[in-house]
Amino acid sequence: MSDFHVPVLLRESVDELVQNKNGIYVDVTFGGGGHSQEILNRLGAKGSLIVFDQDGEAERNRIEDERITFVKANFRFLYRFWKWLDVGAVDGVLADLGVSSHQFDTDYRGFSFRFDADLDMRMNSDSSFTAAELLATYSREAMQSVFSRYGEVRNSKKLASMIFERRTAGSIDTTNQLNDLLEEIKVGDRNRYFAQVYQALRIEVNEEMDCLGEMLEGVERILKVGGKMVAISYHSLEDRMVKRFLKTGSIDGVEEKDDYGRSLASMKMIKKIILPSEEEQNINTRSRSAKMRVGERIR
Repeated sequence: MSDFHVPVLLRESVDELVQNKNGIYVDVTFGGGGHSQEILNRLGAKGSLIVFDQDGEAERNRIEDERITFVKANFRFLYRFWKWLDVGAVDGVLADLGVSSHQFDTDYRGFSFRFDADLDMRMNSDSSFTAAELLATYSREAMQSVFSRYGEVRNSKKLASMIFERRTAGSIDTTNQLNDLLEEIKVGDRNRYFAQVYQALRIEVNEEMDCLGEMLEGVERILKVGGKMVAISYHSLEDRMVKRFLKTGSIDGVEEKDDYGRSLASMKMIKKIILPSEEEQNINTRSRSAKMRVGERIR
């Protein structure tokens, strides 16, 4: 499993999550199964774990344990599958957001600018929409919005215009073709600039922010009072939405109040941000951007 994905904040996240050894827990980002295995290690014979992953390659890491149920689906469908499984309110939900080490290190899926590959970037191979199709079909304005909003690319307008003009001479189908274009227009640190562009494309292709919002709304519906939500995020957009949800129970951060001005928030943040230790950051460099937040359902 460690070859597939090194679990970030493993001990810290599961320590916060599992409070009832016979409880029902959900890992919405199974990946290599590292967090899931540790949850199972903490559960008793009557405990159970539901895991989600839309990636067919992650499905091959399935853990053989009668206490686990694997759902091959995007975590945006959390509430729908919870209703279908009919398991009752859950004790905790874990979400390790972002891209797995395996997806970054696989040379044929187009997630990384380090490898020459098709501009794919689909987390779900059953989807038909790829990064190459995005670059071939989006308007200048739509591309600029993607690069600016999801990658905070400083020259997003110039980049969108260059892509729009270049595609009249031929499609941009591979990472190397995109990289050649980025070399001409990059500002600041090369690797950071490339990473921002690739992040923006990946988020748009996979509708990551919409999926996150729907998943969080599902958490609010399935978590029992006193149940925990543990979320590990890797960029500011994810963390901002998670923070708002864990403070108010609303992804837009609007706190519902009664007629007397008293809060009706369903969630409460119960921990300050937890960061990986210096030792973990040295061992697993991809953990350096990780931020863990913990919330509890209070009503």
